[in-house]
Amino acid sequence: MQHIILAANYPQLYSLSLTNFQEEILYQSLTDDLILRDLLTKQITHLNIDIKKPAQHCSITVSKIFELILCLCTKLIVLNFCDMFVTRTLVDCLCLLDGRLDFLSTLIINIGLIFDPILYIGSRKKLPKLKYLSLTAPSFTCCYDTQIVPLLCRMINLEELKLYLSVARFDSTYVDSIQLYDQFLIYITQLKKFTFCINTEVFNDKVRVELPSNEDIQRSFIGRGYQQVTSYVHTNLMKTEGYCFLYSVPYDFEDLVQLNNSYQGGKFQKVRQLTIHDKIPFEHKLFKLISEDFPYLRFLYLSNRHPQQDKQHSSILITFPYLTCLNLQYAHVDYVELFLLKNNAHLPRLLNLRIEYESLTKITNNFTNNVTYFSFDRLRSLDVCQAFVRPENFHQFFPLL
Repeated sequence: MQHIILAANYPQLYSLSLTNFQEEILYQSLTDDLILRDLLTKQITHLNIDIKKPAQHCSITVSKIFELILCLCTKLIVLNFCDMFVTRTLVDCLCLLDGRLDFLSTLIINIGLIFDPILYIGSRKKLPKLKYLSLTAPSFTCCYDTQIVPLLCRMINLEELKLYLSVARFDSTYVDSIQLYDQFLIYITQLKKFTFCINTEVFNDKVRVELPSNEDIQRSFIGRGYQQVTSYVHTNLMKTEGYCFLYSVPYDFEDLVQLNNSYQGGKFQKVRQLTIHDKIPFEHKLFKLISEDFPYLRFLYLSNRHPQQDKQHSSILITFPYLTCLNLQYAHVDYVELFLLKNNAHLPRLLNLRIEYESLTKITNNFTNNVTYFSFDRLRSLDVCQAFVRPENFHQFFPLL
């Protein structure tokens, strides 16, 4: 890299990509190379850094590199720092917005955890230069109102906002149009495009809350200038727990979590990873609907311990032509049979399967049933969640393992 930088002057260089570097070598270059440091300080507005084979845990060197970037690159508009954190949290992202990146206009955040940082007091400074925000946080969080809403209120000049959130609330109600507007959209006056998927799960054991119906949620969006919006609401009989799946149309995300029996249909061409979970049984018609509405699904995680009430499967096969990964660890054996018996489902690309060993032995009758009954012949990975001794005919069921 040093030879290239020294070879000529680069007065028009504004975008730089530093990829496939060993972390120690990159740190040394950022520390010792005065020409590189000068470029980063005075010219570079778009920077991409991808460290070669990052460690399993964020090393001290990687942290120092990131700190140097924040100090040097005062003109940054776009920063992509790959694999900085193994587990990203909202606190990590708030640290980026402490005022040092004044020119930042685009921010894309994918985080695993949003929790209440008791000891962290973040900046409340407005972020007027930020024009685009994408925030993806699929894990449920109780900090929507205390952390996410205040963060969005700082971004007063956003022109495009993309939110994928899973919200858990206690003694409260679902996120709807009224709350979205009153809590933060009212302050973002330049917003031109708002794309979202917001899942709300409420637990009202201590206070009685009148939860809105699906029709109420839909009516809350009328006359507010939103694009088409779809919602599904499922409330238990005691009305102490409920779930609302709310999204803008067309659905613009690759993941979808916590789909349940309230689902009535839709078009999800972009979705590649789906999680379905419920405390009441799934029936065949739901899986048939999902197979039609999610045509390019690659990963399916199914969680339901309750047996099916109607095990008379339709003569029409459930087909997932692109499904490569199937997780049935927390699925009742009825769903295991539905997906893994060729008479019930067609999974031509299934490569990875996670299943409890007990369920596997049940559907195969301790590996004595005909091997041609099952969709095992292409599997390259099998996780049975425990140690076990392979039976003598194991290879007949799983020829590639």
